[in-house]
Amino acid sequence: GDLKAHVPRLLALSSRVAAIDVSAALAFAAKRHGWVRPAINTSGVLHVVDGRHPVVEAMNSDVPFVPNDVRLDPEGNRLMIITGPNMAGKSTVMRQTALHIIMAQLGSFVPAAAAELPVTDRLFTRVGASDNIARGASTFMVEMNETAAILRNATRQSLVILDEVGRGTSTFDGLSIAWSVGEYLHDVAQCKTMFATHYHELIELGNIKPHAANYHVAAREYGDEVVFLRKLVEGGTSHSFGIQVARMAGLPEHVVARARDIL
Repeated sequence: GDLKAHVPRLLALSSRVAAIDVSAALAFAAKRHGWVRPAINTSGVLHVVDGRHPVVEAMNSDVPFVPNDVRLDPEGNRLMIITGPNMAGKSTVMRQTALHIIMAQLGSFVPAAAAELPVTDRLFTRVGASDNIARGASTFMVEMNETAAILRNATRQSLVILDEVGRGTSTFDGLSIAWSVGEYLHDVAQCKTMFATHYHELIELGNIKPHAANYHVAAREYGDEVVFLRKLVEGGTSHSFGIQVARMAGLPEHVVARARDIL
């Protein structure tokens, strides 16, 4: 009863203590992990030098994290088409870029050597796959619902992260949808987009569109082994290393050999 009169003051105090706690934690992490203060702009340019993923880096502290540069520019290359094998690091570099935007806009330093980041109105992601069985929606239907929401709402000030759009249906349907989605984001929405795909035909989209560029995550083959270098480099690639990845995952040797024959 005695405290009731002081509830508004106690709530205000706890809110301020919470804000100080978050700020202190971010400052501590920035100092400990070598994050930098980003320059914020309204021109829309996103330029990160040696960017890192704060969670992946912290969880695998015994393995050196391979940093990557990312540049997206509304007047330059704003659609980045990223090809390359599974496990190579496409998803990590896209997700860390999205995290850099979120961290900067909440007032945090970011894990990079240097960063220039734009004021961003919305951040859209279409990653992973999940069925909504209770509502009777297939993985592909969920994917298309999410993609439709992105196309309706993305603006020039948005960042869009797309991972394997179109994979839930037949190859040619999926490729056609992925191509037209990429084209729409480039021509109409004109947002900054990172688009990871196994449809190597989309490399042609990167070649013909003035504000699109092809990138891939480097990998090297040594006999039957593949080594992922986790470095984002310019240019497309037509090699997915799918059979090597299947072998690394433990598929029986005769199944792997037969797959190679069929290929």
